[in-house]
Amino acid sequence: MTAVLDRAACPASIRPLAPVVGADTTVPTIAGDPVVYANFDYAASAPALASVAGRLSEALAEYASVHRGAGHLSQVTTARYEQARETVRRFVGGRSDDTVVFTRNTTDSINLAAHITPGDVVVLDIEHHANLLPWTRTGRARVVPSAVTVDETVERIEAELASAPAALLAITGASNVTGEVLPIGRLAAAAHRHGARILVDAAQLVPHRAVSIASWGIDYLAFSGHKLYAPFGAGVLIGRSDWLDAAEPYLAGGGATADVDLDGVVAWHSGPARHEAGSPNTLGVVALAAAARELQEIGFEEIGYHEHRLQRRLDDGLARLPGVHTLRIFDDATDRVGIAAFAVENHTARSVAEYLSVTHGVGVRDGKFCAHPLLRKLGYPDGAVRVSFGLGTSSDDVDRLLSALSDLVQR
Repeated sequence: MTAVLDRAACPASIRPLAPVVGADTTVPTIAGDPVVYANFDYAASAPALASVAGRLSEALAEYASVHRGAGHLSQVTTARYEQARETVRRFVGGRSDDTVVFTRNTTDSINLAAHITPGDVVVLDIEHHANLLPWTRTGRARVVPSAVTVDETVERIEAELASAPAALLAITGASNVTGEVLPIGRLAAAAHRHGARILVDAAQLVPHRAVSIASWGIDYLAFSGHKLYAPFGAGVLIGRSDWLDAAEPYLAGGGATADVDLDGVVAWHSGPARHEAGSPNTLGVVALAAAARELQEIGFEEIGYHEHRLQRRLDDGLARLPGVHTLRIFDDATDRVGIAAFAVENHTARSVAEYLSVTHGVGVRDGKFCAHPLLRKLGYPDGAVRVSFGLGTSSDDVDRLLSALSDLVQR
């Protein structure tokens, strides 16, 4: 994993790292005066980067059908769509022969992965439902309970892999509840030692950290554009081609077929087209590729440094508030992306979120974050509050959130 840059001093003021659409949007409050919205829900859907919106405007002017048209605009749109595959491959350090399949979102990508996986799957109990339910519904999932440390959790996973053959280890890159990052390289090595492949749910990892499929030993990687500062909701499954080519097409329809006759004989394409039947979300794919290029241009060292300073400011502020309890999965986690979850004594998660919104114009997420087993395990079966931030977040936003929480607990 790329370590977060450790610089000696953190300036008092932290500016946004990149302009995002809607940064100046105002929202109503019960005091009557609108205020600029402070968005702390990046982990659900990040706002579009302004540069991505510009790229979309260009693509809209030349938007047409893909793959099936000889006209100039169809050729231009098809070229953009196919070029996006190479952009995505480079963005996550994919191998030259990896297949890049565009899907609706991370959930769709992992359901496709479940469709092609030819055997048992080992999975942790801390996963988002998107990386839990596609496996458990097959009846081939072996769920491993996480331990209180990362090291012991890795040991438990390896013990399960050694106990019986498994086709795949499916693991999150970073928790969508706490932001804690798992050691993907170690887990990939453990899976391969026991003859399994590894799939990484990278939905919460790729907006924050540089990822390398090839050097980390990842076999399959799934993520979404809407968490990567790209609107329109496109997703990706990238990985080894053999399982994808051997499986029946994920969807039956136009684009996936090489030849069809009325006797029921169908010749299916190999490669990404095999699992991309129907007209694709071309604009979503263009946006995703544009966001990937922008993050690479900004640089993950700068992204990590910006995030680290905001995270330290947030963590220090939360620690000083009486009755506020932060959630953690592991005692020894050393890396965390820009996510924090907490509970406030004597307040439901929903009441905290509503108070922050209607009185201070601060937007957070409350609930169980599509990770119900994990919230029960952490002792918050009714849910918690989650704040998440990114390129458009400033220290003023963090200070405003902390001030609003301070007002709440003092009441």
